Amino acid sequence: MKVSRITWDGTDPRGAAARLRALQPASGEVAEPVARIIDEVARGGDAAVLAAQERYGGARPVGLRVEPADVEAARAAAPDELAASLELAAENITRVAEAEAMADLRVTLPQGQSVRLRSVPVASAGAYAPGGNAAYPSSVLMCCIPAKVAGVERVAVASPPGSSGEANPAVLAAAAIAGADEVYAAGGVQAIAALALGTESIAAVDVIVGPGNRYVQEAKRQLYGRVGIDGSAGPSELMVICDSSARSAWVALDLCAQAEHGDDGLLVVASADAETLDEVERETAAAVSARPGAVGDAPLALVEVPSTDAARELADALAPEHLELDCEGA
Repeated sequence: MKVSRITWDGTDPRGAAARLRALQPASGEVAEPVARIIDEVARGGDAAVLAAQERYGGARPVGLRVEPADVEAARAAAPDELAASLELAAENITRVAEAEAMADLRVTLPQGQSVRLRSVPVASAGAYAPGGNAAYPSSVLMCCIPAKVAGVERVAVASPPGSSGEANPAVLAAAAIAGADEVYAAGGVQAIAALALGTESIAAVDVIVGPGNRYVQEAKRQLYGRVGIDGSAGPSELMVICDSSARSAWVALDLCAQAEHGDDGLLVVASADAETLDEVERETAAAVSARPGAVGDAPLALVEVPSTDAARELADALAPEHLELDCEGA
């Protein structure tokens, strides 16, 4: 991680938040390379996807399409604890998705006309599950299950293969549990482009959903209009407000968990206690050294603030993706 130590006097929280945001790489920096990869996939199809995966992902997939039998085999081979966790999560996600599905409503207005409100599923959806330095079966569940509950007929999952060129077993197990119809061992811009434009092996989808780094988000932004998207989520972020009661080792592990998503996220720890920040810095360094190659160079700002209330004001101004309160009275 790239660690910065900052002392903030509590004035101008919006300005302080802007200075923290400036620690992140600008998303616009990747617009040109993203456009180039999209063009390569548009012209080269499968071959371009495979070449880009090898060039940027570090490993050429054994095959783009993961055979359905291999997806089911991963589910059967999953360790009992993992399988139970995925099944439980799937049940909970399904319950929420079912509650969220809009009912078929008709409203009659005083002038006599009526308006009907109903949700109609798209025909196909692409679910992107990031790979990076870790696997995210949770993204598979969160993207695929609401689509299936909504009635989407075809759900295709794309996720980067590991160093062996094969898809992550936990991702495959989650895809089986979530009812995905297709799984592809591809990630990054090339996966988004393939889902949006179609290739010889990957039929284009109507909507692409799922998280990803700034390259993935920029690809979705550039392809919006040719394909529907869920939105531009931006890089993963975590801000922690803590005091002397916090377990610094736990804070360090949470920081590492977010840093695994990529180098373009933002990590902030705010505390009025300088010794707590010192301890978090030591514990984070130890946690990073225990995970060689997993964390990367995500920016981490350790911010000494005048009070916990001031830290809260800074959090309101920063509006991080994830906010963790690890302090008395949280």
